[in-house]
Amino acid sequence: MADSEKLRIAIIGAGIAGLAAAIALQRHEGIDVQVYERASELREIGASIALGPNGMKTLQRLGVHEALSDDLAFRNKSGYPMIYRHWKTNEVISVDEHHGEIEYRHRTSRFYRAHLQQALATHVEPERIHLNKTFTSIAQVHETNEITISFAEGSTTSADIVLGADGIQSAVRRSFVPTSQPKWTGWVAFRSIFDANLVSHIPGVLNEAYHWWGPDRTFFSSKLGKNLFTIVGGNHSDPDAPDALYSESSWNSEADLNLLKHFYKDWHPTITALIDASPYTRMYPNTFASALDAWIHGNNNVTYAGDAAHAHGGAFAAGGSLALDDAWAFARAVFHVYPRDTSTKPSKGEISRALSLYERIRKPHTDRVLATVHANHRNAVERLGKEETDEQLIHRMQSRADPFWIHEHDVEATFSRVLAEEEGSIQIL
Repeated sequence: MADSEKLRIAIIGAGIAGLAAAIALQRHEGIDVQVYERASELREIGASIALGPNGMKTLQRLGVHEALSDDLAFRNKSGYPMIYRHWKTNEVISVDEHHGEIEYRHRTSRFYRAHLQQALATHVEPERIHLNKTFTSIAQVHETNEITISFAEGSTTSADIVLGADGIQSAVRRSFVPTSQPKWTGWVAFRSIFDANLVSHIPGVLNEAYHWWGPDRTFFSSKLGKNLFTIVGGNHSDPDAPDALYSESSWNSEADLNLLKHFYKDWHPTITALIDASPYTRMYPNTFASALDAWIHGNNNVTYAGDAAHAHGGAFAAGGSLALDDAWAFARAVFHVYPRDTSTKPSKGEISRALSLYERIRKPHTDRVLATVHANHRNAVERLGKEETDEQLIHRMQSRADPFWIHEHDVEATFSRVLAEEEGSIQIL
């Protein structure tokens, strides 16, 4: 098939969502998919990422089998996705559990983000990834339904569909919804990733991911793939308070390890030992945005995936899986209107239908995630400065909402249901 006859899809952003979408779409010989990334090289700095069973299953569907291995992914030895401990006594208060039968390779797994991104990138044909491409604007040619995309260095490209996968500060999203500005939640994470051998002397920490809860903050630790280890502390402030700590902090900025030690100086010795073993810490202010009214913009030929679509701020460690499922659902929707055995390029109406199908598969679920995240942050701000007894803390830990509906969401079943609903309505008409 001549290139001029192909469906051209431009993906802005080479993160988890963008790369995953490219892997799926490049399987179609009639699709010319290109990925445009503003960075000069593909790399992520200083962050761990967790994938629930839904994300792990999508990695398998994409054929990224190396990411299912124990070399790249860490899974809790106990089989529990997360274990919750008391900040002072170190007592196990509660656990998350997988629901139903989950294969070992699909259990909740934790990665160094750069390793996962690189695994995805190796499955995208290299000539499809274009670096040093900072998106600046989109122009629509309504007569042809063509999109012209401009980049900061002066180049342009054309496409039939644009998928904005450029993260929580999405420039593509701002082009169409300038009021959609991420807001600081008041929480700042202090993260570090280092060689797991540095904490090998601390009993038990290499086997499980732990989340300690205290009256005013939490602490997380976990082994990652490739024998790495991560710790995450934090500080929560009222984001609207004029004297809120770290309100001016920036993503991945330098932080004082002694300050982290001060925050947790009265916590159980396991936590203080983990902080003492860390060679550094860096700050990551947490932000989120409200749900978009619609995911489809332009001339019904622009949509979003990952944090660009639903900037939820990483709550429930769900962002990676949400991005992967977005990518898979987008490709499934496109393939539905443009099957792989079809050589006729989809019409304007068929493109619109594909994006509508994608939105109906994903948006209700991610809207529910966002509503839950916003409610949790409101509750966290309301608790600031209030005394909490130990009994109340334990009750809060044990009565927390079960996030299984997020981590075990079935994107394929949702696709089938939405498609059946659509076809049923067409038959009725």
